[in-house]
Amino acid sequence: MAEKKKHEIPASWRELYEKGLAAMQSQNLDYALTLFCKVLEKEPGFFDCREALRVAQHKKAGAGTGFFKRALGKVTSTGPLLAKAQYSLRSNPLEAINILEQALNNDAQSVIAHKHLAEAALAAGLPKTAVLSLEIAIKQSPKDRHLSIRLAEALTAAGQIARAENIYSELLRANPSDHEIAQAVKDLSARRTMSEGGYDALEGGQGSYRDILKNEQEAVALEQAQREVKTEDVAGNLIRDYESQLKQEPGNVKLLRTLGDLYDQKNDSDRALDYYQRALAAGQGADPGVEKTIGEVRLKKIKRAMAALDPAAPDYQDQLSRLEAEHREFRIAECKQRVDKYPTDLLLRFEMGQVYLEAGKLNEAIQEFQKAQANPHKRVASMYCLGQCFAQRKMLDLAARTFQNAIKEKEVFDDEKKEIIYALGCVLEQMKKTDQAIEQFKLIYEIDIGYQDVAAKVDAYYAAQG
Repeated sequence: MAEKKKHEIPASWRELYEKGLAAMQSQNLDYALTLFCKVLEKEPGFFDCREALRVAQHKKAGAGTGFFKRALGKVTSTGPLLAKAQYSLRSNPLEAINILEQALNNDAQSVIAHKHLAEAALAAGLPKTAVLSLEIAIKQSPKDRHLSIRLAEALTAAGQIARAENIYSELLRANPSDHEIAQAVKDLSARRTMSEGGYDALEGGQGSYRDILKNEQEAVALEQAQREVKTEDVAGNLIRDYESQLKQEPGNVKLLRTLGDLYDQKNDSDRALDYYQRALAAGQGADPGVEKTIGEVRLKKIKRAMAALDPAAPDYQDQLSRLEAEHREFRIAECKQRVDKYPTDLLLRFEMGQVYLEAGKLNEAIQEFQKAQANPHKRVASMYCLGQCFAQRKMLDLAARTFQNAIKEKEVFDDEKKEIIYALGCVLEQMKKTDQAIEQFKLIYEIDIGYQDVAAKVDAYYAAQG
């Protein structure tokens, strides 16, 4: 994902952004925060809006009450959000960013929140957003070496090579024997040479990175260091390097997880699982992210077994049905195990509800979605899924009321709101409330005539009216 400029954003979201700016200027900061966050949930790459959100967060922090009351409020309100964001960071960095913005709405100076947000932004391909948070974090912790390195990396990803070089140079002066920083300086110098010496030719479709960099070995090292595209050969080289390094640091959790990721990338599930299990053991404690990844890798293994079946085999359908049942049962058991281990994690409750819903276990799904509604980031989605459960159980009045409540929660008429309105219309149709149903479909028809079959439904209704 790339960061976007204002003119690249749809008009409806630009309008909401402008309303946020007006609210901020009139010191209606809570409303401004709400509007900016809504826009960024839909357009996470809208950098001008992200900057405006930071300004509003800092204004709100400066307008707070007494120190003790503010500090107590931050601890109680941001702690659970930080934990949820850390859990989401690996599997869904954009969701983690949204959660962390809520934490920063309560504590704009939280170094931990900014650190996590920067990691999530880099994972999502939003380097300028990462730079924004890292610069704030470094002001709070100016001697944090790791933060400085991450800022240099984010600046490099954002194309701000000169600033990144300055940071690395300062770090190298302070730590002349630091080989990691020395290598980073070398790689960055190679990248600058690439940019200055032949970027135009490359962009025009002539030449290659290897033509631009005089030393082919430097080109290979640069490509591997950037790790933007990990071909099988590059992944193999990285595995050899990391496994060699692991012999010196057998308890390095980060190395073990990275090796698991690389083997997973190569579709070697058994070795990937081995390294993830070793990472859990080396961490000497629970790691929800690794535990979820282990489950995902095992599910991938079953899917690959499905893909490997021979459709021409006489027992193909039996084998496929067996593997599908195994996949479904394992997914339920794996998710339930994590729910039992982290019973207060509402994001995990929502995931468990989805798994139950897909498996047709409606009573169990209803219970999970009812709990997940307490998570503000999954409240509307939980209500929508809950309505689907009621509809499938033919509890149409409950389904309609749940969809109506979900619609009230949505201020912006986005794709999610269209989906809920459409679902409400379908339920009202089943209840033989044709006029009420068509009113829902007309709401969508007015702004998106191509959505599903609303055009056919509305046209048929008017045709029936003569």
